[in-house]
Amino acid sequence: MPSPGAILELEIERPAIGGRMIARHDGAVVLVAGAIPGERVRARVERVQRHTLFARVIEVVAASPDRVAADPALACGGHVFAHVADARQPRLKAEMIADAFRRQARLEVGAVEVAAGLADGYRTRARAHVRHGRWGFFEDGSHTPCDIAGTRQLSVESAARLDAVCAAVAAAASDAHADVEWAESIDGRARVAHVALTSGRWRHRLGAIDGLAGLSIGDSTGAAATQVAGTPFVADTVTGAAGATVTVRHHVRAFFQGNRHLLHPLVGAVVAAVSDGDVVDLYAGVGLFALTLSGHGRRVDAVEGDRVAAEDLAVNAAAATGLRAHHGSVEAYVARPGLSSSATVIVDPPRAGLSAAVCEAIAAAAVPRVVYVSCDPVTLARDVRRLIDAGYHLTALRGFDLFPRTAHVEAVATLTR
Repeated sequence: MPSPGAILELEIERPAIGGRMIARHDGAVVLVAGAIPGERVRARVERVQRHTLFARVIEVVAASPDRVAADPALACGGHVFAHVADARQPRLKAEMIADAFRRQARLEVGAVEVAAGLADGYRTRARAHVRHGRWGFFEDGSHTPCDIAGTRQLSVESAARLDAVCAAVAAAASDAHADVEWAESIDGRARVAHVALTSGRWRHRLGAIDGLAGLSIGDSTGAAATQVAGTPFVADTVTGAAGATVTVRHHVRAFFQGNRHLLHPLVGAVVAAVSDGDVVDLYAGVGLFALTLSGHGRRVDAVEGDRVAAEDLAVNAAAATGLRAHHGSVEAYVARPGLSSSATVIVDPPRAGLSAAVCEAIAAAAVPRVVYVSCDPVTLARDVRRLIDAGYHLTALRGFDLFPRTAHVEAVATLTR
C-alpha cells in the first residue's frame, strides 16, 4: 500500500459521492481530487484510510475535453468541480445519484435527469465566518476564511454587502469568532443578515448597514436575537402550476432552498408528483411546498420541528386556505392516527434522512404515494430501499443541481404502492 506522499499514475473511472473520482492502484480504491472520468493523471497520495487511498491531481497526463481552467478563487466555497465544464457537472451528479442507488438501494435507476441553472450569482442563502479579524467562506476541508466575492456564488452586490457585514463584525469585536447568516429574496432586492457571536466580546454596537433590509445579532445558543435594524424576514413570491402564486415569508435563520434559478423548477417537480387528495408535508420548513399546494386548492397538514421555521410556517399558513401548521417533531406527529387518510406524504428531511420510526409509520399507514426531497443521495437511497422493502415502488427520480461547482445535488424521488 503506497504511503502518503507517493506519486501514482492513474486512470480515472467514475465519480464518487463527495466529489472525488474513483481510480484503482494494485487493487486498492483511490479517491482522487481534481480529476474527471476518462482522464489519466499523476496524483499525490494525501492519506491512507483502511484500504482506501486519498490523492490529489498534480499533473494531467491525458485531459478530458470537459476540463476547464479553474479560477484559483474558486478553491473557496466547496467548489470541487471548478475544473469541470458546466455542461458535464450535471452528468457527473447523475452518475453519483445512480451509484448511490446501486450501492445503498440495490437498484439500477438508469440515466437520471439533473436540472441545472447558472453557476454565478445563484445563491440566496449563505453562511460566512469571522475569525480573529479575517472573514469569508471556508476553504475546502479547512476553517480558513477565503474571499466571498471570488466564489461567485452570490451576486456582485450581495457579496459586497455580506463582506461589509463581516467587516463591521470584525471591527466591533476584534477577537470575534462569529457566523453570519445571509438571506435574500429571489429577485435580490431584499437582503437580511444575522450575526451569531460564538466567542469573543463586542467592543461597540453594530449599526445599520447600507443595502440591507435587516440586521440582527445573537449568540451560538440560538436564544432570542436583538434586531439592530429593519426586519429579519424575506418574502418571496413562488409560482406553481397553472400560474398560481403564493407569498412565502422566511426568517434569515430558517432553512429555505437557496438557488434562485432552480427554486421554481424544484417546487414544480414536487407539486407535479403529488397525487389527488389530502397531503401531509413532513419537515415542511417555512411551508414552501405546502403553501404552493394549498394555493392549488389542496388540503395540507405541514409539520416542522425547528422553532424559527415553525413560526414562519404558522404565519404563512394563517394567510392560506386549507393549510394547517403543526410545530413539533415529525416522529411525534406520525405516531398519531390519521396519516393513513393522506393520499400523499412529502418528506424533505435533513441530510441524515428519515429515522426508522418515520419510515415504519409511513409504511404502516400504507400511504399511497411518497414524494421524497433529499439533499443526500446516500441517505435517500437507503430510505428508498426501506420503503421498497415495505411494499413501495420507485416510480420517478430526478436531480437538481442546486449548488453548481460543488459535489452537492438535490434529488426528488416518487414512490407508490
